Amino acid sequence: MITLVPDGPHRKPGQVLDLTAFLQVFRNKNFRSAAFGYFGHMWELYAFWAFVPVILATYVQYHSGTSIDIPLWSFLIIGLGGLACVIGGYLSSKFGAKKIATYALVLSGSCCLVSPLVFYQGQVLVLMIFLIFWGLVVIADSPLFSTLVAINAPAESRGTALTIVNCIGFSITIISIQLINLFGNFINPNMIYMFLSVGPILGLWGLHNEKSTTTTTP
Repeated sequence: MITLVPDGPHRKPGQVLDLTAFLQVFRNKNFRSAAFGYFGHMWELYAFWAFVPVILATYVQYHSGTSIDIPLWSFLIIGLGGLACVIGGYLSSKFGAKKIATYALVLSGSCCLVSPLVFYQGQVLVLMIFLIFWGLVVIADSPLFSTLVAINAPAESRGTALTIVNCIGFSITIISIQLINLFGNFINPNMIYMFLSVGPILGLWGLHNEKSTTTTTP
């Protein structure tokens, strides 16, 4: 980064410590819209990643005679998401970051809702196709939300704004992971991942309730 990536032409270093920046950045409607979409995305993303091996182990437990290489398939389901980020970036350059992020949230939220149907059926191939697809759409919007947040943050406090959003986003992941873990003690494990749809639903509401007109692409 130091040797190959120069500062951009619009870089504006912060002048003084501003303790009110936390509130100020959220006064921007477009920034607030992108941030809320990101928060909903984060509610689902890391919880899904954390529980992929659990999902596979539970499937094997419920379907006797089924054999799955859990470490290998967990790696593939999670790792292939990097490809989705690249594809999402190319699509956003043509259709806009907000539109592609919206589609990704809709698809990943839908995966949450229909997951019990897939987990109860007995075809391993169907399960793997579904989880790979979920693994693709759950992460495809991540760099797009980062882009939307960055371009709508005040130039003079962009670093602060990104730090605030990332801190809130990763704090949200702690809550969702812990709740899924808790619910697993008294709710059918094939049903609990529907709860993750709360994130995409609220994220979509936040992303579009503000009536943001931002369409800038990465």
